[in-house]
Amino acid sequence: MTQRRALITGITGQDGSYLAEFLLTRGYHVVGMARRASTDPFERIEHIRDLITLRQADLLDQSSLIHLLKGVRPHEIYNLASQSFVPTSWEQAVLTAEFTAVGVTRLLEAIRLVDPGIRFYQASTSEMFGKTQEAPQNERTPFYPRSPYGVAKLYGHWITVNYRESYGLFACSGILFNHESPRRGKEFVTRKVTDGVARIKHGLATELRLGNLDARRDWGYAGDYVEAMWLMLQQDAPDDYVIATGETHSVQELIQVAFARAGLDWRQHVVEDPELKRPAEVDLLQGDASKAKRLLGWQPKVGFRELIEMMADADLRNYAVSSRKAASVPEG
Repeated sequence: MTQRRALITGITGQDGSYLAEFLLTRGYHVVGMARRASTDPFERIEHIRDLITLRQADLLDQSSLIHLLKGVRPHEIYNLASQSFVPTSWEQAVLTAEFTAVGVTRLLEAIRLVDPGIRFYQASTSEMFGKTQEAPQNERTPFYPRSPYGVAKLYGHWITVNYRESYGLFACSGILFNHESPRRGKEFVTRKVTDGVARIKHGLATELRLGNLDARRDWGYAGDYVEAMWLMLQQDAPDDYVIATGETHSVQELIQVAFARAGLDWRQHVVEDPELKRPAEVDLLQGDASKAKRLLGWQPKVGFRELIEMMADADLRNYAVSSRKAASVPEG
């Protein structure tokens, strides 16, 4: 039996690293796409570097994608690469569109030209719902994105649907709600909080400045969500699925759990800063994943409190290790 080959764009990110691990357990040959001038750290995949193959290509360069697909001949492609930080999308709106929107078209076009039999997963996002028209949100909920990132992702979502319907590609979009882990970037609010808690606990900071504490999100564990990506590409027919826990929690609840884990009173350290609020806020995102549960057999395993405590524990350990290393260095 031929070994399955999977190509992951964005393999150095949170989702890419968890997906690579998952696919390796399934016996896949995993190839990760990295940009030639990438400054992304490889620390998230350092522990599996010897088990995967890294190849250079760029979502901004059509010819590099065609060359990559001809060389790798993947059975499955997971497109996780994008400019994915919402505040940055306001500062770099055009670049966000090039990567997160048009980049999807370049990749789909490469599939169409090289091998239309490749199964394709597009990482869509709950940010496409934006100014929500109903709660909870499912696959039929109208989209109303509230940031350049959300708009770009919506383009990527619809161009995936378009190529599926126009060319018969096996192309799926996973509309994933917020999913976190200890590998989350420190610019995202969950990790900003748990990292801030650890810094305060170890005496490296005294306060944590945040934006809208009332904003509510449906937060799940990234390790659970990558399994849903894989399940989508194992079905008989391509489709789009919402992946979420169905629960919402406020930023303040996130803060309370994280600070309590470290034995700290959040009210003594958290400062709500109006300057950190988005130009157009998304107040409530809550997903209805009943379709994925019914058709994919997918279920989230890690709950909200367990997730935030996992992240807080990891950051507390990181700073404890750093402190011990600093203490062991002799003075010059």
